[in-house]
Amino acid sequence: MDSGRSFLEARDFLIAHRDDYAAAYAGFRWPALEQFNWALDYFDVQAQGNNRPALWVVDDEGGETKLSFAELAERSNRVANHLRSCGVRRGDRVLVMLPNVAPLWEIMLAAIKLGAVVSPATTLLSSADLQDRIERGEMRHVIADAPSSGKLAEVPGSFTRIVVGEEVAGWRPFAEAYEAPAAFEPGGPTQADDPFLLYFTSGTTAKPKMVLHTHQSYPVGHLSTMYWIGLREGDVHLNISSPGWAKHAWSCFFAPWNAGATIFIHQLPRFDGQKTLAALVRHGVTTLCAPPTVWRMLILEDLRSYPVQLRELVSAGEPLNPEVIAQVREAWGLTVRDGYGQTETTCQIGNPPGEEVKVGGMGKPLPGYRIDLLDAEGNAGNGEDEGEIAIRLDPRPLPLMAGYLDNPEASAKLLGGSHYRTSDVATRDAGGTFWYVGRADDVFKSSDYRISPFELESALIEHESVAEAAVVPSPDPIRLSVPKAYVVLKPGVEPSPAAAHALFRFSRQRLAPFARIRRIEFAELPKTISGKIRRVQLRAMEKERHARGVRGEHEHWEDDFTDFD
Repeated sequence: MDSGRSFLEARDFLIAHRDDYAAAYAGFRWPALEQFNWALDYFDVQAQGNNRPALWVVDDEGGETKLSFAELAERSNRVANHLRSCGVRRGDRVLVMLPNVAPLWEIMLAAIKLGAVVSPATTLLSSADLQDRIERGEMRHVIADAPSSGKLAEVPGSFTRIVVGEEVAGWRPFAEAYEAPAAFEPGGPTQADDPFLLYFTSGTTAKPKMVLHTHQSYPVGHLSTMYWIGLREGDVHLNISSPGWAKHAWSCFFAPWNAGATIFIHQLPRFDGQKTLAALVRHGVTTLCAPPTVWRMLILEDLRSYPVQLRELVSAGEPLNPEVIAQVREAWGLTVRDGYGQTETTCQIGNPPGEEVKVGGMGKPLPGYRIDLLDAEGNAGNGEDEGEIAIRLDPRPLPLMAGYLDNPEASAKLLGGSHYRTSDVATRDAGGTFWYVGRADDVFKSSDYRISPFELESALIEHESVAEAAVVPSPDPIRLSVPKAYVVLKPGVEPSPAAAHALFRFSRQRLAPFARIRRIEFAELPKTISGKIRRVQLRAMEKERHARGVRGEHEHWEDDFTDFD
C-alpha cells in the first residue's frame, strides 16, 4: 500500500468513528510509513481540482485573503522552487518568523516538499533570542517579515535572508516566489523519519529546549488532534494562536487540513473579545479552539448576544477552569472540551466529541496513545490512582518527538525506557477520565497535605470579581507553606482590603480548611511568550520576599482579618 493511501485509511477511520470513542480507541492504528511527504503525497493529491477554501485570512480593516486547496498547492510549488533558487536544500534548517499571513502556510508546504527543516519563531522574540536560535539551531536560512528584519540586523552569521512584505536592503524579496515555475519536482523521496520541524520550547526555567519532529510525527501524528477537535470536511476552523508555537501547527495547519477543513484566521493587533465574537458570527466559524486565557476573556462579554454557528469548542495549553466551561455552556448550549499535549507530542489526552464531558476533567487517552500514571518509583497503578502522566513506549506512538536536538542524554532518559514521562501529575477515576493536578514541580505540601494549584485557582475564578488567578506556596514557619493566590481582578474592580476580605470569605466557603487561600496579592501574572503562567517565577519571588520579611504592594493575609461570619 502506498503511503498516501495508508495515511488516508487511518484518517478516514477516525472520521468515521468521530462520535464513537470506544470503537475509535480500540480500532485505530498508526499507519506504517517508510517514505512519506505529507505535502506531496496527501495535500497535493487532495488539492487536485479542489476549489474549496483551504485558508481564509481576515484582517481588522475588513480585508481578506481566501485561497483554495488547488491554489495553495500551486503557490507552494512556486515557493518551493523559489526557495531552492535561494539555496534551500534538503535537511537545511530554516527559521521562519512571520505573523498570520498567507505566505506562512505557503512556506510550510514548500518546506515539506523540499525536505527542509522548519523552525517556527514568534515575532515577539528579541535579537538575543534570535541569535541563540540561529547559533544553537545552526540555521542556514531566515524568512521574516519586514518589521522583524531589524532584530536580525545585528545577528552575525552567513545565513540567507528572505523578507516577506516590504523590501529590505540586503534581503531577498519573497514576492519573487510567485514568478517561479508552477511545476515542482522533488529532489528525491522523503523518508518518514526525516527531520522536519525544530521547535524551541518556552524556556520558563532554562534555555529553551530544541524539540525535533519528523515528517510523520507531526503531519500524521496530528490525526489525534483532528479527532479530539471533531473536525470534518467543510468546517471553518479558528484556532486562536500565535505563529511560532507548537499549538499553531496543531490547529492552524495539520489538524484542519488533515480533515479537509478551512483554516480561518482573524488578524488583530491585539486580542479583542467583541471583535473576535463578531467575526465568529459574520464568517460562519463552525469549530473554535482557544487557550484558557482567551476563554476567560471571552466570558467577560455577553456571549448570548452573539448568534454563533459553532458546533465544536475546545481548549488547550493549560487546564480550563470548570466555571468558564459552565458559563459558555449556559450562553451557547455548547461544552468546551479540554485537550492535553506537549510540544514533544500531539494531543494525547482529551474530551472527544460524542463522549459525555465531566466538567473539569482532562478526558481520556486519545486513539493511538496508551497512557499510565506512574508513581515516584516508576510503577503504574490500577483503577483510581494518582501519578505522573506517562506514555507507553511499547509500541512507541508515532507522534512522539525524535528527541531533544541539543540534549541526547535527556532524550535517552525520556525515550529509552518503558514510558515517556511528561512531568505532569493527574488522577484517574474509575471511569477512565483523567483529572489534572499540576506540574510535578507545581504541586506542594501545606501541613503535610498535598495541594493542587489548579483546584484552588478554579475555585477562585468562580468569584464574580476574579479574572485570573495563580496559586503558589508561600513559606510559613508552622505549616511549611500556605497557599497564596496572585489575583487579576476584572475590569472595574480595584485592589483593596475589602476585595481581599471578600475573596478570603469566598475561599473559606468553597475550600477545605487545609486548602483554603491564606494570602492574596493583586498583581499581573507573569507569563511565557506563549501565554502560560510562570508559576516558577512567582514561587521564586515568594521565597525571596520571605527571606527579606516583606510583602507585596497589594498583598493581604487572612490573619489580617477577623470578621468572616
